[in-house]
Amino acid sequence: MITKLKNYLYDSVLSESVKNKVERVILIIAILSFLAHLITIYLVKSELIVLSEGIGFFDSSIAAIYTPFSFILIYEVYLLIFYLPRSITTYIGKQYEIITLIVIRRIFKDLANLELNSDWFDIKNDLNFTYDIITALLLFFMIYLFSLERQKLHTTKKETTLSHVQIEQFISIKKFMALILVPIFVGIGLLTFGNWVLEGSPTNLSVALKDVNSIFFDEFFAILIIVDVFLLLFSFFYTDQFHKVIRNSGFIISTILIRLSFSVDGLLNNCLIISSIAFGLLILWIHNRFEKNIKPV
Repeated sequence: MITKLKNYLYDSVLSESVKNKVERVILIIAILSFLAHLITIYLVKSELIVLSEGIGFFDSSIAAIYTPFSFILIYEVYLLIFYLPRSITTYIGKQYEIITLIVIRRIFKDLANLELNSDWFDIKNDLNFTYDIITALLLFFMIYLFSLERQKLHTTKKETTLSHVQIEQFISIKKFMALILVPIFVGIGLLTFGNWVLEGSPTNLSVALKDVNSIFFDEFFAILIIVDVFLLLFSFFYTDQFHKVIRNSGFIISTILIRLSFSVDGLLNNCLIISSIAFGLLILWIHNRFEKNIKPV
């Protein structure tokens, strides 16, 4: 009875058909939000709406791209939960894609605040743009390498020592974790957005918008650290192979580094993000060498 209920709930929120519906809804909301942001920028420039000084989100039409990207990130969060029961490496790869999209989204904000003059390296906004551009390219390349290693893992995989029942049990555990994550992330999203709206109305709007990049995702990656630890602990029921334990432990460290990046600004933020994905990539690369060349004892 419990198994049937779990499968029903899972199919209701994380099936392929539901994923396609969520994708369409998010796309429609992203388009509407983009139009709403553009209209607001026009109203501000026409002085039909007066906002406090220092709010760069409504000074340039380029900044409007930031808004639909925020909804694309919401869809990526859903995809992360969607792929959790299917593959741990795909789930980790989605984490890397999310932090990369956060950097890309930040670039649109940086573009709206650029000051084009000869003192490029002395201006904070211009430096941040430079850091983010370089970081985005490095992250994109490392995610490409991570995807190649993930494919090698599936194509060169040795015969598993797990029985079909054990595999189904582990998948069932991951489905249960994915189901729990759905209401948790919805709750965190509503709570953080509500607090942000209250703190940013209307006298503190410039302060609230300054920290908009960390809204939701700070708590999001904190929860993912807990999820990664549970995945590691549950995996001990099915394997004690050293290279798999190190791989899953390394993914936890990678997620922690991403989480830490939200607590700092500037170049250190970018360095933490780059090092997190580089560490995860190196861990998977070494794991695959073990998987391919080391015979089980």
